[in-house]
Amino acid sequence: MATMEECRSALEKLAENLAGADGDLRSAAALDRSVSCRVTDLDVTFLGRLTGGRIEDVTAVPGLPSERAEIRLTMSGDDLVALVGGELHFARAWGSGRVKLEAGFRDLLRLRKLL
Repeated sequence: MATMEECRSALEKLAENLAGADGDLRSAAALDRSVSCRVTDLDVTFLGRLTGGRIEDVTAVPGLPSERAEIRLTMSGDDLVALVGGELHFARAWGSGRVKLEAGFRDLLRLRKLL
């Protein structure tokens, strides 16, 4: 089971990857939305803001947050680490139910380029 520190590091790496993206990936990440990543096995939710192609102001709260983010991911800590590390393909993980993504329809269309 991935630790809290490993999950936080994976999210920091994801933020770095988004910040360094260019072209279509950069424009796909150029949303201004609240984001959350719920790590089910740790019962923690990481909250942040996707803005200007970056994920900023990441904080962790125990359990479910009081307000729903506009873009919400849910998965285990191991899946988060594997996904960011390139060992787990998002589409397969999403199709099998290992990863859940909730967002508005327009956001989903833009995010598909990233995922």
